[in-house]
Amino acid sequence: MPKLTAPASAVTKVYRVEGFTCANCAGKFEENVKKLPGVIDAKVNFAAAKITVTGTATIAELEEAGAFERLKVRPEEEIAGSGAAEDGKGIAAFVRRHAGLIAGTALLAAGWLARIASGDDHPAVIAALAASILIAGHRLLVTGFKNLACLDFDMRTLMTVAIIGAAAIGEWLEGAVVVILFALSESLERYTMEHARRSIRGLMELKPREALVVRDGREITVKTDEIAVGDMLIVRPGAKIAMDGVVESGSSSVNQAAITGESVPVPKSPGDEVFAGTLNGEGLLKIRVTRLAKDSTIARIIRLVEEAQAKRAPAQAFVDRFAKAYTPAIITAAALIAVIPPAAAGDGWLRWLYQGLSVLVVGCPCALVISTPIAIVSAIGSAAGRGVLIKGGIHLEQLGSVKAVAFDKTGTITRGEPRVTDIRLFGGSKDRRTVLRIAAALEHRSGHPLAVAVTRAARDEGIDFSGTIVDSFASVTGRGIQGRAEGAAFRIGSPEWIRIGPDGAQRNEEVDAYVRKLRGDGKTVLALAKDGETIAAFGVIDEARPGAREAIAGLHDLGIRKTVMLTGDNRETAAAVARQAGIEDVRAGLLPEDKLDAIRGLKAQYGAVAMVGDGVNDAPALAAATVGVAMGGAGTDAALETADIALMGGDLGKLPYAIRLSRRTLAVIRQNIAFALLMKLAALLLVVPGLLTLWIAILSDMGATLIVALNAMRLMRVRE
Repeated sequence: MPKLTAPASAVTKVYRVEGFTCANCAGKFEENVKKLPGVIDAKVNFAAAKITVTGTATIAELEEAGAFERLKVRPEEEIAGSGAAEDGKGIAAFVRRHAGLIAGTALLAAGWLARIASGDDHPAVIAALAASILIAGHRLLVTGFKNLACLDFDMRTLMTVAIIGAAAIGEWLEGAVVVILFALSESLERYTMEHARRSIRGLMELKPREALVVRDGREITVKTDEIAVGDMLIVRPGAKIAMDGVVESGSSSVNQAAITGESVPVPKSPGDEVFAGTLNGEGLLKIRVTRLAKDSTIARIIRLVEEAQAKRAPAQAFVDRFAKAYTPAIITAAALIAVIPPAAAGDGWLRWLYQGLSVLVVGCPCALVISTPIAIVSAIGSAAGRGVLIKGGIHLEQLGSVKAVAFDKTGTITRGEPRVTDIRLFGGSKDRRTVLRIAAALEHRSGHPLAVAVTRAARDEGIDFSGTIVDSFASVTGRGIQGRAEGAAFRIGSPEWIRIGPDGAQRNEEVDAYVRKLRGDGKTVLALAKDGETIAAFGVIDEARPGAREAIAGLHDLGIRKTVMLTGDNRETAAAVARQAGIEDVRAGLLPEDKLDAIRGLKAQYGAVAMVGDGVNDAPALAAATVGVAMGGAGTDAALETADIALMGGDLGKLPYAIRLSRRTLAVIRQNIAFALLMKLAALLLVVPGLLTLWIAILSDMGATLIVALNAMRLMRVRE
């Protein structure tokens, strides 16, 4: 019966799960949880070892659903970042975790040596080998028998049938070898997945669990979960910053590498934003908290990375579909091999039954199933540690196919920190401070980077514009703003826009000449008009980011066929910035809808296109592109939530790295799938001369699993 939709009162909780050995087991656990009374829905994230449950299930019920794997379930907040999920380290902990495998291996060795000494399968030999099978494979056999009763033919079912068959025909030694190799294979698979997950655990461990807070005039240490927005933190030199906030007093340098990937500490002074999990340098800082612990930048990054690792790439979806058809095909092939040849020859039943059992073992799709998810987990986790947030396997895969990259100018190619360099008055205007005050009062109501430059210029000159009242304020996207102040109508924006409309300023040759001069110098120009007369022009410069030229060159070295700048700025200024960055194709004076049309045109011409912008003003173009890349995602809600990929530190040099990582990931996935299938095929071909044995079958499967896992883990070493 289909699950009911969740009522409004349903509670959704996230739990961390310890003990997953394979993706198939995670899927089985999910199905078991969905069958629990009171559970409306459940979703396992194998990559992050988590389960999200909607309903009323208790932890005891969840653990009962995972009893086949002896899974341990904990509330997410209880162990997040604490490392409590680990059983400990050292030899003693290793022996505890692998006691069954160690004892089973010892019994296998004893039985094998006894067999050599006695020359046959003495009862003591059979007893030792049978004990080896039961001790090392009891979990496998229990699950396999349960699956057989339900006619659920998964990997463990195939192994159980093969082991029972080996014992039935007297191949005790081979049966024991199969069990030991399978247990070893599961341990290796668990180890490699845990290693790939360490990137997430490393991010969790960045979050301090306590912080020094000023309350009632006293400094006290409290848990981060108890800190509220508005609290004042005291961060001593060398200490980690526990919460997102704004510096109230003090100056220091802060190492933000964990969040943004920046290798050089960033100077911080009053008014600057800081992030939880970053490391304070030499100064004492007082920080006003702006986000709760659960909403901090590092918490959101962890959440987004875990969600991203759970999103299946197209390659993984293909593998999942293939595996569903592959397992029944293997079972059918094994049955035919066990029956048809001996039936045709009239004898050799035991020999061909043995070959059929071996085919069942070969058919275990371990290596194939793990080939893609471990590559995705490794790549996304590695990228997060380098300041690149990739929000899903599909985006990771698409990035590698990009042939053209479009860039916004302000805040993307440029620093996004424009400053006013020139102010010139025209007409009857004589009072420079009054003009700057009116302009700042208007621009103060806009969030555009150029507006920030004007307000900053006013503050730098000690001009107080906060008391200037502006009525009838209106913003015209991509053009400028307008309003009434002190009895007059004002407009500030691009010179071309100032001159249009019924109240547009008259054309002024002096103004036009000055605008051309500033634009020739690579500056953006804002004109200010009063009652239809241009009274001032502001020259604003926003320099290209350091390393922008090298990043563009790196893209071309990777075979990107087209780089283009899409900007609302004028052509002269845009061309000057593009020359600095090494971009030849400049499309200027564009409104948001024009950028959208440009992206559609690029997609029609080149196929896959990436759009790099600030995540706010370029939202339509970012959404239309094959892959949307946001600059400077640290602390920026829009970038973290809307973009497919966020360059956390605003470093364009990370983009070529991300494309290299994507292409390497696709190559590794293809290699893994091909290798896993070829290993299966090679082992199956041994059936023809009758050379396939149970231990060769399991060894080929274990070897393929180990090799694809190690191959995928190479992605964690892709260099920037």
